[in-house]
Amino acid sequence: MTAEERQRAIVRAARLAGSVDVAALAADLGVARETVRRDLRVLEDHGLVRRTHGGAYPVESAGFETTLAFRTTMHVPEKRRIAAAAAELLGDAETVFIDEGFTPQLIAEALPRDRPLTVVTASLATAGALAEAENTTVLLLGGRVRAGTLATVDHWTTRMLAGFVIDLAYIGANGITREHGLTTPDPAVSEVKAQAMRASRRTVFTGVHTKFGAVSFCRFASVGDLEAIVTSTRLPLSEAHRYSLQGPQVIRV
Repeated sequence: MTAEERQRAIVRAARLAGSVDVAALAADLGVARETVRRDLRVLEDHGLVRRTHGGAYPVESAGFETTLAFRTTMHVPEKRRIAAAAAELLGDAETVFIDEGFTPQLIAEALPRDRPLTVVTASLATAGALAEAENTTVLLLGGRVRAGTLATVDHWTTRMLAGFVIDLAYIGANGITREHGLTTPDPAVSEVKAQAMRASRRTVFTGVHTKFGAVSFCRFASVGDLEAIVTSTRLPLSEAHRYSLQGPQVIRV
């Protein structure tokens, strides 16, 4: 097996399982651990994986994106803490945009039920979760439904968003960096997120620690466009401070 073939096999394994371990890869591929570490460095340089202590996980890209079902199995306690903290930023907002994805869905479920609230979303899962919520009006954006994320996109979706003035948007991304801002693999998804932010007075980004430092295909916002970033304490304090220097409040929970 050549180095290129080995690296392709590593990427396939990471995308299938969600992460890979150096020791396990070395055993499976019949090579030294240092060879695997060298392969992971090459793959990280090409933006295909992010290395961790003892392994790596895949970076979402134009050619690869995890499904909503997969996201409901990863970092769940961390996502629940983030969602609860994000819901506390609601303030006096009466209209809210909830992005596609599992963490935004958890935010929607954490919003108060004891006051009138209008939720605008492209997510079928979020709309379903809130459909019977007391005092909550749900507006589901029309459009083409993406099978992997169960969310709507394309011009129907953005046209509806353009007609709203929304108090607060809860936005997710596949990656966030200080240099490239917020990114996502699909141009159609990128445009929905960008339009939601244009329609909203305030924007809060939520994401687990693995989102930070990752770069995907389509850029839809800069860090300075955000009012707040809500993540976990697994993002180092020093790194959180660097993001805060660009404008947003960074909350670690």
